[in-house]
Amino acid sequence: MHDLLTSLQGLPSLLIYVIAAMIVAGETAVIFGLLVPGEATLLLVGFLAYAGTLRLAPALLVMVVAAVIGDTLAFRSGRRYGPRLRAGRLGARVGPQRWSRADAMLGRLGGRGVLTARWVAFARTLVPRLAGAAGMPYRRFAPWNLAGAVTWVGASVLAGYLAGESYETVSRLLGRATGAVLVLLAALVAVVLVGRWLGRNPDPARALLSRAAGLPPVRWLSARYGVLFLLLALRIGPGWTLLLNLVAGLLLLFAAGFAIAWVLGAVVRHSGLGVIDGAIADWFADRRTPGAVDATLAVVSVLRGSFLIVVVAVVAAGLAWRHRPWRADLLSVVGTVGAFVPLVVLAVVADLAGPAAAGPDGRDGVLFPTQNAVVTASLCTLAWLLSRGARWPVAVAAWTAAVAGTVGIVGARLYLGLSTASGTATSVLLGVAWTAVFMVAWATRDRALGEHASSAEPAGTSVDA
Repeated sequence: MHDLLTSLQGLPSLLIYVIAAMIVAGETAVIFGLLVPGEATLLLVGFLAYAGTLRLAPALLVMVVAAVIGDTLAFRSGRRYGPRLRAGRLGARVGPQRWSRADAMLGRLGGRGVLTARWVAFARTLVPRLAGAAGMPYRRFAPWNLAGAVTWVGASVLAGYLAGESYETVSRLLGRATGAVLVLLAALVAVVLVGRWLGRNPDPARALLSRAAGLPPVRWLSARYGVLFLLLALRIGPGWTLLLNLVAGLLLLFAAGFAIAWVLGAVVRHSGLGVIDGAIADWFADRRTPGAVDATLAVVSVLRGSFLIVVVAVVAAGLAWRHRPWRADLLSVVGTVGAFVPLVVLAVVADLAGPAAAGPDGRDGVLFPTQNAVVTASLCTLAWLLSRGARWPVAVAAWTAAVAGTVGIVGARLYLGLSTASGTATSVLLGVAWTAVFMVAWATRDRALGEHASSAEPAGTSVDA
């Protein structure tokens, strides 16, 4: 490896740019790109920028442009040859049902699937073709694809740059990182499934109790002491019954939060990301100045998780007052006037789940800097509340502000040395996943209510007739 790096450093920089760009573009533009080492190439470009052979800013720009060009060529290829592929022998072996499911999945995820695929080997070669073949408009594909290319290329090149002399270590950990990404995707699928179940069962405690009532021991107790249970329920009253149900639901949320935190913590611990914690901390430390530190510390001190939770509570209360009435179940409470409650649960979960080890200066640990997790979830919750039912410019503005705010605040904490890079990644993932559970649950419940209303409408019409 040392001989390879020495020989590359002796080549003209223009030639290195061209070769690296061809590899990065070819990974998606050509179907044989499934075998092309895109991440290793970007890590190598980052190391050469660290060594002074290349300049960092032009390298980032060239690699992003190459990735976008490769995806665009793949998209055009899917648009042109997709119908022929489906009609051909290979398409027939895939089967029309699988094609329909793929189209439905891409239609449901849309641009989010394009962005996510950029981070997964194999998927980033196939998804642009699938998007083109499915008829996705290019104006919808392009911004999500650009976001995926910028984040993936930027993260890979900067990892190689910050690793510096540890390039061989980073390269060796690349396989572990790819495996961690696959586990992370499985965890995100689990988050979606949990959200869908919560959407179908807005009162999870009551739903679990109903299922438990079908078990033989509970059936026996109900048959023997059913009258006592009924009298007890009447004595408690509907208000206390709702309160008990909400408390039981919150306990289930705690359990779900710990499960998500454990999985994400394991993913980041075994991904090898911690190997560059020291390099990133040193990079930020070299660029601190007293004036910038004071200004950044003031911003971070004001925009804390507790302050943002209060903001979420005020905004949620205002929106709930405007859109009354709301249902008296757990999902309705945490999705309207009680939107701050999951954030409090998350803060407790993150505080109890870590830190597992000390970060720079003995402060926040490697796993869960609580402030980062709560800030991320709070900003995402605000964007969700403000964009729900709003027109698309409002939704885009809300989510753009949430992303910018999250990057700014967690970046400021990295700059101050208050958290590590691996801890920041884990906490941001935890905050996003936590918000995604309730977003998916709310969307699932809205869809179920819409289907119920549409199925009941013909019956009402026939009665009126």
